[in-house]
Amino acid sequence: RRRRCRHSVDESRATAARRSAGAARGPVDGLLSLPRQLVLDATLQGQPRLRRLSDARVPLTGAEKTRVISFRDQVTGIDHLALLIGDPLSQDAPLVRLHSSCITGDLLGSLRCDCGEQLRGAIVTMNDAGGGILLYLQQEGRGIGIVNKLRAYTLQDGGMDTVDANTTLGFENDERDFSLAAEMLRQLDVPAIRLLTNNPRKVGHLAGFGIEVRERVQHAFPGNPHNFRYLAAKARKAGHLLPAEDESAR
Repeated sequence: RRRRCRHSVDESRATAARRSAGAARGPVDGLLSLPRQLVLDATLQGQPRLRRLSDARVPLTGAEKTRVISFRDQVTGIDHLALLIGDPLSQDAPLVRLHSSCITGDLLGSLRCDCGEQLRGAIVTMNDAGGGILLYLQQEGRGIGIVNKLRAYTLQDGGMDTVDANTTLGFENDERDFSLAAEMLRQLDVPAIRLLTNNPRKVGHLAGFGIEVRERVQHAFPGNPHNFRYLAAKARKAGHLLPAEDESAR
């Protein structure tokens, strides 16, 4: 028998993943599809989408003076967290970061992304600045979930970048809902902020939801051999403002 080359094997795996994703993601005959906003409006009936449930002191490594407040999405039942580091509510425009959950990076220490470094770095930065608010949003994989993120990783191993992998699976490049962050800030009575981010689109999203962003504060970390393509794709295709690519990371 002829042995298939590695390229053919990778291509076959990518094709199978795309087919599997399409079957899981595509429309189902007989089901009614409604616009997302219509469903939200009908469900909430003018009530706040997020309900504040609990509040506790949680000393953190790098920021011992921290309170964690939980908010429950009354549509999805998902809980999101606001970490109040130091005394941000006394500031005119506190430092704020919107951090989407990343099981692989935040918890497992994955080198495929920079999420863990951004999370821990933000906590230290806010503590050093005298206070800040880290909104920990349960929107894994830019909103596609852990299962689909792992599928996207398989496609990336076959040669795709992070943006193409998500769109091949049938998703937008970024499926996150930043209206949740804006509502959390409103409930905390924080109308103006300095945003810790490399993503200028977050500035536009928050402004569109009524939050004044007075300054965008850079929040980048050196790459490594496992994530240099990921960082390059974020800069080239998703508009993230990152330092010039570090050739040593290759």
